[in-house]
Amino acid sequence: MQIKFSPIGIIKTPFISKEGMPIQPGGAEGIKGEIEIFPEFVPGLADLDGFSHIILLYHFHESNGFDLKVKPFLDKKQRGVFSTRAPKRPNPIGLSVVKLIEIRNNILVVENIDILDKTPLMDIKPYIPAFDIHKSEKYGWIENRTKDLDKIKSDNRFR
Repeated sequence: MQIKFSPIGIIKTPFISKEGMPIQPGGAEGIKGEIEIFPEFVPGLADLDGFSHIILLYHFHESNGFDLKVKPFLDKKQRGVFSTRAPKRPNPIGLSVVKLIEIRNNILVVENIDILDKTPLMDIKPYIPAFDIHKSEKYGWIENRTKDLDKIKSDNRFR
């Protein structure tokens, strides 16, 4: 079975290199970016301005290949890729929840962005707390490791 996707836009951020980027939106507080939506998809932006946050689904376009065991940024031990948010995945799909500041025609201005510049955007979904927030009882290996998220930056481990 073959699955084909095409980008709906391009994400523009200050991060021209993977090294030194925030590793999650929680570590990118205040960092702004813009998303250029391709003209044929602009009608789909109707009513999106009523949401304070959006979910971006994007293609890790600079990620080649994958490993089923990776050493994540928040640990020194190898972990199963599906228990991490590492970019080298069987299907290189990224997900970030960002704050939507404004929509200007086909441009979305967002904040708290942790994405590489010129990343292809695959989809947008509204962030809805009633749908998206769940009480969690377990945090796996990552429990107690996110305290200094704003100080942890990407490096070259996922080239």
